[in-house]
Amino acid sequence: MVDSVNRDIHVLRYFSSFVSVLDGKVINITDPTMSYCPLASHLYEGFKAVDRTNKEAIKQEIRKAIESKIKDYGLFTPHRKLLGGDVAIAYGASEMLMFALQKKAIEAAVVVCDGAGTVITDNAEVVQGIGARMNSLVLTSPIRGIRDRLKELGCHVVFDNALILQEKGVEKAIKLGYRKIAVTVSGHDADRLERIRALENQGEITLTILVVCTTGVSEAMVEQIQRYADVVWSCASGDVRRKIGACALLQISKQIPVFVLTRNGIDLVASCSGDQAVFSDMDERKQYLISDESGGKKVKLGVRNSFLREETLPFLSKKSFAFENV
Repeated sequence: MVDSVNRDIHVLRYFSSFVSVLDGKVINITDPTMSYCPLASHLYEGFKAVDRTNKEAIKQEIRKAIESKIKDYGLFTPHRKLLGGDVAIAYGASEMLMFALQKKAIEAAVVVCDGAGTVITDNAEVVQGIGARMNSLVLTSPIRGIRDRLKELGCHVVFDNALILQEKGVEKAIKLGYRKIAVTVSGHDADRLERIRALENQGEITLTILVVCTTGVSEAMVEQIQRYADVVWSCASGDVRRKIGACALLQISKQIPVFVLTRNGIDLVASCSGDQAVFSDMDERKQYLISDESGGKKVKLGVRNSFLREETLPFLSKKSFAFENV
């Protein structure tokens, strides 16, 4: 464990680099192992034109992206925006949790926030406010302005020193009386998934595990994710696409697939749709794809109109193969 009580330091993964932020300023960026990310290119214009062979140029775009998050949304500062309701990413984890809380499909979400660490909330706007612009947070330290406002919004900040320990967050949520709980876990914390899943044994608990930020995960991590997760974001991992995609019940999107592995996961996704009957009719002995391609049943997921059809998974776009070695 890292004691960060008296330090203002935050470390996150972005575009396969580790980015360090001190006093609201980017102070270090490690060399990226990726050369292309469609999500970054979609969100930030600079990534579209950058020379993919030039690591220093990519690092400059990473710096600009993180600095824009700090400027526009107050990340890593006491002025952080904590409430949101707009959809930033069509099939993002925070968006799914926001819709699930609105529909009462879950009672609480255990998430991670810079300046606070592990956070429990039943407020859909907080889930989206925290998660819409958040990337994989590796380390954070307490920021009083963030912690105090989260508490004012009815959230539970699990650790005074802003530790990120999702199993402790789930334990706390259970003690608070929540029974239908969703939790986001970084793919690089896959060794914790078994302990988190075991918490369902404490009573009539329904636990939905969302594994995010899987770029660069090892084969052993992929095995743990496959065994214990309900919904998995493939990010830039070829192994996740191939191995987890092959055993998924449902794939959402082709370019950066989201894989749904369990009935719990299907129920979470269904809560994001106005067409929930479509999901209840799914045969768990088959595999399905939701994409923008016409064909199959029309289904609205979040704010996006798509189509659901039977398909052998994983079903990938040509751009997906750019991640084959990541």
